[in-house]
Amino acid sequence: MSPFSRALVDVRPLRSSPVFRRLLIGRTVSTLGAFMTMVTVMYQVWETTHSSVWSGAVGLAQALPLIGVGLFAGSWVDRADRRRAYLLSTVGSAVCSLLLAVQGFTGHVPVLVVLALVAVQSSFGAIGAPAAGVFVPRLLPRDQVAAGLALNQVTGQAMMLLGPAVAGVVLGWWGVGVCYLVDALTFGMSFYGAYGLPPLPPEGEKSRPGVHGVLDGLRFLTGHRAVRGALLADLAATVLAMPAGLFPLVNEERFGGDPRTLGLFLSALAVGGVAATALSGPVTRLARPGPVMLCSAALWGTALAAFGLTTSAWAGLGMLAVAGAADSVAVLSRATIVQTLTPDALLGRVTAAEAIVGQAGPNLGNLRGGVVAGWTSGTTALITGGLMCLAAVTAVGATTPELRASGAVTADPQIPDPPVPDTYASDPPVPGTQAVGVPSLEMYAPCTQVPEPRVPGTSAADPSAAGS
Repeated sequence: MSPFSRALVDVRPLRSSPVFRRLLIGRTVSTLGAFMTMVTVMYQVWETTHSSVWSGAVGLAQALPLIGVGLFAGSWVDRADRRRAYLLSTVGSAVCSLLLAVQGFTGHVPVLVVLALVAVQSSFGAIGAPAAGVFVPRLLPRDQVAAGLALNQVTGQAMMLLGPAVAGVVLGWWGVGVCYLVDALTFGMSFYGAYGLPPLPPEGEKSRPGVHGVLDGLRFLTGHRAVRGALLADLAATVLAMPAGLFPLVNEERFGGDPRTLGLFLSALAVGGVAATALSGPVTRLARPGPVMLCSAALWGTALAAFGLTTSAWAGLGMLAVAGAADSVAVLSRATIVQTLTPDALLGRVTAAEAIVGQAGPNLGNLRGGVVAGWTSGTTALITGGLMCLAAVTAVGATTPELRASGAVTADPQIPDPPVPDTYASDPPVPGTQAVGVPSLEMYAPCTQVPEPRVPGTSAADPSAAGS
């Protein structure tokens, strides 16, 4: 293999499993529909109300069900066949898209009805995300887990860039009803891709029902130092340094308020992220994603602080592209750690918690940035946020040796999977040589859980977690 080929995203899962290819196609098409609906809902609500408050309520309708339903859905998924749970989520979300299409064609529907349908669809997504979270570590060989996540991520990012553009064209020519209908139809591809999966009941002891099961999952998160450290580092990156909400103010303060510059700021993070994922081959072949995640999260904060210091628009765009690339690698490495070090019996709940962190972190980060900018300036908020992120990630790494030594992936097929432990207060005893995992079934390979970077205007939670 040439050095250039090794630099590209690792495509071994595509060659090893026809089922993976089918799932990847289904997920990619469905993600396109998801981003079309995201744009269409925002457009329809604004055209109906011309109110920024109602527009903001769209995000609330998406976030509250994910947070409120997520942990309990994760607990239920850890007692059920994950394949059936995912298919249920897909069908429920498709029905919601069909109802959105119906109201779009009829017109004159109260905006509360639209928001209610968005909230119900988000609730189905809260079921689909933890169900999809078990697919990659359960069904891919352990040395291909990171590669499978990278393929999910790069296709998801591509659809994140393409979906809004397609939605704009469809909205201009045919209106909101057709946009929603296209999304509903894409669920057919998602269902087709997931239907061929084998039954995926939880391995080990099933989750206890209700609050007890949720508490068991939270107990694992607080007790497993590597997983806890990975999520804390992610929170540090988003809560302390999320830059999107500051872009308009910084553009006004430093670059004359040119809307073209603002648009380039928003695009630079995404371009850097896509480029990093497309060239993620060397990263996904590394056996120790923990140090990679820590270094990438630190680079994210450093690049954003440097963006705050620069007076050149082109240099600023370069720093944002670096930040976007670092974020993509950090998200990919975090997902690899979480999904390979979490026992299968707990993976639904942990994935749900990860989705909640991904949803809440960027929103809190934008709030933090706005408050600090109100007290000082947008530039100060950017610089201090980046430096605080760097300090926090350094502290997490310094106090979590298990994360620094984390070897979540091994290429040795002879190393057996250890049993699910009775307690979760410690990590595997020999990092880099074993991981809490499950048997590899090379016949199947999932592609539905997407570790998505925090690109402005989107959630870190996978919009296609429920199929679309």
